Amino acid sequence: MSPKTSESVGASGGESSPREGLLTPVRVTVALLAVLALIFVFENTRSTKIRLLVPEVTMPLWMALLATGLIGALCGAYAMRRRR
Repeated sequence: MSPKTSESVGASGGESSPREGLLTPVRVTVALLAVLALIFVFENTRSTKIRLLVPEVTMPLWMALLATGLIGALCGAYAMRRRR
């Protein structure tokens, strides 16, 4: 190859940089939503009574919200994995 040909291949985008897909709009949106969810969880710190299938328990609301969010994230990850 001549020097002109090799320069035009690199400049045209034939090679991708490893950081090219680091900040995509979807990743930025997901990160922003995760930060907002964490702010919401940690703003709600008072204790509350919770009853599911067991007797009533008193626990901090942030802990219940965080546990619910983690369960939801795991269910979503499992559903996406099953789709592939």
